[in-house]
Amino acid sequence: MNTIKLPVERSNFPTLNNKIMLSSCSQSAPPQSVIDAMDSYKYSLIDEGMEWGNWVERVEGARNKFAELIHCEPEEVAILSSVSDAYSSVVNSLNFNEEDEICVTEIDFPCIGQISLSNKLRHDVPVTFIPHTNHVINREDYESKITDHTKLTCVPHISYYNGFKQDLKMISDIAKQHDSLLFVDAYQSAGSVPINVKEMGIDILTAGLQKYLMGIPGITFLYINKEISEQLVPATTGWFGQSNPFAFDLKSTGFAESTQRFNTGTPPIANAYAAEAALDYILDVGVENIEKYLQELSKFTIDYAESLGMEVASPKDSNQKGSTTAIYVENADEIETALKKEGYVVSARRDVIRIAPHVYNTKEDIEQALDRLKELL
Repeated sequence: MNTIKLPVERSNFPTLNNKIMLSSCSQSAPPQSVIDAMDSYKYSLIDEGMEWGNWVERVEGARNKFAELIHCEPEEVAILSSVSDAYSSVVNSLNFNEEDEICVTEIDFPCIGQISLSNKLRHDVPVTFIPHTNHVINREDYESKITDHTKLTCVPHISYYNGFKQDLKMISDIAKQHDSLLFVDAYQSAGSVPINVKEMGIDILTAGLQKYLMGIPGITFLYINKEISEQLVPATTGWFGQSNPFAFDLKSTGFAESTQRFNTGTPPIANAYAAEAALDYILDVGVENIEKYLQELSKFTIDYAESLGMEVASPKDSNQKGSTTAIYVENADEIETALKKEGYVVSARRDVIRIAPHVYNTKEDIEQALDRLKELL
């Protein structure tokens, strides 16, 4: 049924031995190399007891590979544990005057709005929400809400709810007209579509690993353009945010170069092992190849779901859509649980079931899952 060749070997993904994984918008199936990397950390504890030199090397390896993925310099990347940590660090480092505001889209992941509103409670910084129409935001929505008072504009690259993909360069151009910084949550896009932060005009970007980057939870990368980060003083820092953490200097603060000053305490070592291997795998397959393959699966998912009479909540235009396809389901959580018991791993959000394939999936996987979904409905 597939019209293009599967770009990877399914045998490299042990989870596929007993599950059909269609949940990359939440957790993808890790390749064997990621599992091996986690074993490598485990055996470093068993065999060596402590290997700080090698552990820090793995962290730096993960940082370098993420920088390669989004086309920036390694010193422009900090390592934290979650998008919430990353966004909180950014917001708390900005100096707001009494006329400044933050713009957040109504399709952002909840933590972005929650942190912005928390900042409003503490510093009285207004939060403007950019509205959506059926979970799609148009150019005029940005033009009407971003003003000369907008210090920070926050957008998701791809919506967690229905896979709506945004034109980041267009949004950046509008933000730049008003001297607003652009913060991008790329958790749902990194690994599935190409990202070039310089060409797209992105000031700040964050992404974690367990979704389309094939890693595990607990590690997140924060990019800040070095021309911006070097003007910021982190409100939350730690010994790995210093230029020489192993100097153990209690009585001075010497921030690390560029965005690495946003590092905090001991980094998530085990997660970095997995992240380095996952990023290496993604870079080896090639994000352009991944995007091309997923575009075909995305179109197939929409067409097949509609042929079964299902109502699709995602955009139909492939230029406005990532890999995730959302299907309206009234009792989505119950259906997700029922499907998982039968070996189909999908992801529910409110009133939709999200079908989110990756490069190890086939059209047959999607067809089988949708057929069973139809029966359950």
